Amino acid sequence: KLDEHGWIKELETGCFAETPICTIEGGHYPSGKYVVLYDGEGEIELVHAAKVADRRPGKLVVDVDASKGGFFLQIRKTNPGNYVRNIRMVMPGFEESYHKEPFHPAFLKRWQGVACFRFMDWMDTNGSKIVKWEDRPRVEDAVWTVKGAPVEVMVDLCNRQKADGWFCMPHMADDEYVRNLARYVKEHLDPELKAYVEYSNEVWNGMFESNRHAARKGKELGLGEPSRPWEGGCMYYGKRSVEIFDIWTKEFGGSDRIVRVLAWQAASGSYWLDGMLLAKVDAKKVDALAIAPYMGFMPPGQSKEKDALTADVVSKWTVEQVMEHCRTKALPECAKWMRDAAAVARKYNVKLVCYEAGQHLVGVGGGENNEELTRLFTKANASPAMG
Repeated sequence: KLDEHGWIKELETGCFAETPICTIEGGHYPSGKYVVLYDGEGEIELVHAAKVADRRPGKLVVDVDASKGGFFLQIRKTNPGNYVRNIRMVMPGFEESYHKEPFHPAFLKRWQGVACFRFMDWMDTNGSKIVKWEDRPRVEDAVWTVKGAPVEVMVDLCNRQKADGWFCMPHMADDEYVRNLARYVKEHLDPELKAYVEYSNEVWNGMFESNRHAARKGKELGLGEPSRPWEGGCMYYGKRSVEIFDIWTKEFGGSDRIVRVLAWQAASGSYWLDGMLLAKVDAKKVDALAIAPYMGFMPPGQSKEKDALTADVVSKWTVEQVMEHCRTKALPECAKWMRDAAAVARKYNVKLVCYEAGQHLVGVGGGENNEELTRLFTKANASPAMG
């Protein structure tokens, strides 16, 4: 039984609730004395690499030993009339400052100088259930892993880092949600910074619910050939994107502080980028075409082709052989995608940007289970040649 922010109002008899805090082994988080602060009445325990050293109402001091792996926080008991809530677990040394300085200095230092933060994952964009403004995540929510991080936190990070923010509108979000989020960003984002605006994420990608949603909406609106719903989905993506751009432009009083982004698959070619996307919308309302030109090398577990580069074959290679394949095969292919997309962008007088990119060296179709291949690709990714 949860309250409106996801805090547990009552535990069933004989039950407790727990959540992982730090689970990455190998010293990836600091040891030391952590502080747990909370409201309400109940019993909180820390298990595995953490032990409670001091306990008093509303506050625990916890000894954490990162060499022992990860640890969990448990609510063992809670008073339904004054249930445990507003739990804050504070890292060593930040008890007095966490509420004013919510981001760890190491985190800020690591990302200092980044020009723009794309908040696709922070907004939990893929598969988002958000429709209305009331559905949005709140700062006071128990966790930010169900609906995503609040817009207040994202804008705060941008302002502290002097970085533009890239916001992905949930695929089912109504106009009111879009309007209110745009209004908050306009009112609170540093005026010297820009807001990138995108409808959902990879609507072209059949892995995501947004792709199926767009296909259904395209069919409802009679977009494209009924026998090719993927084309209607692309047209709907362009249509809804421009509707969202218009709302943001109105809220900002113009487009000077926003970057209106249409994003599509890098490998899709001009048929999609031009014919199905930019040619179907008012390109004057678009500022950028975004692609994700990953440099791909994906050996399958098996192949019917003679002399195929399967996972077993490639796993016997050296790092130098992997990098040679990247230089002669994967990178030229990736560069062609970028050149083709650049030609489309020039045609419509929009900028070409990346929404994602990098190396995509991974086994597929069973090849992902080849541990020798995974170790080889991990070494290749870390090699100077990859840089």
